[in-house]
Amino acid sequence: MAVKIRLRRMGAKKAPFYRVVVADSRFPRDGRFIEEIGYYDPTKEPAVVSIDKEKAEEWIKKGAQPTDTVKRLLK
Repeated sequence: MAVKIRLRRMGAKKAPFYRVVVADSRFPRDGRFIEEIGYYDPTKEPAVVSIDKEKAEEWIKKGAQPTDTVKRLLK
């Protein structure tokens, strides 16, 4: 099972916010996920990022691959 840490789009049309989730890569972007570990809101100024770093590190140790965007958010 290929597990990824990726963004799940939420919110209204033209007003998105994203939840950072751990999901099987075979499921759709906004589909089923394993665990929610944070959120990202680019519409605020400055953008709001809240990620549980302990959970993210735990999932990465288990073999989950963060997407490029999530890698930038984790830094």
